[in-house]
Amino acid sequence: MPKSKKIDPFKNLVLDEYEQEIEDFLEKGEFVSDPNFEENKKMFEDAARRHIELQESKSITLRVKKKDLIKLKARAARNNIPYQTLINLLINSYAEGKTKLSL
Repeated sequence: MPKSKKIDPFKNLVLDEYEQEIEDFLEKGEFVSDPNFEENKKMFEDAARRHIELQESKSITLRVKKKDLIKLKARAARNNIPYQTLINLLINSYAEGKTKLSL
């Protein structure tokens, strides 16, 4: 069985200006490691985890009047979207302050 050639994925790599600057620092030995690396790493990991959690959906139970649900489903059907999506859009719009509600 013939040996397979090793392919160098970096052979024709073109770096942008920022990447080239980092590469130059590394080659010159001018790169200085962050003394708070572990602390900063944990902070960014926590931030990423919280961001992911905020993007997840949460199921809820909601009681609505039957006539309101029928109207909502009809509006959703006219827009070719599931009624749950319409409800989610309405909640999001209100939560983001884009829609006002008069009580």
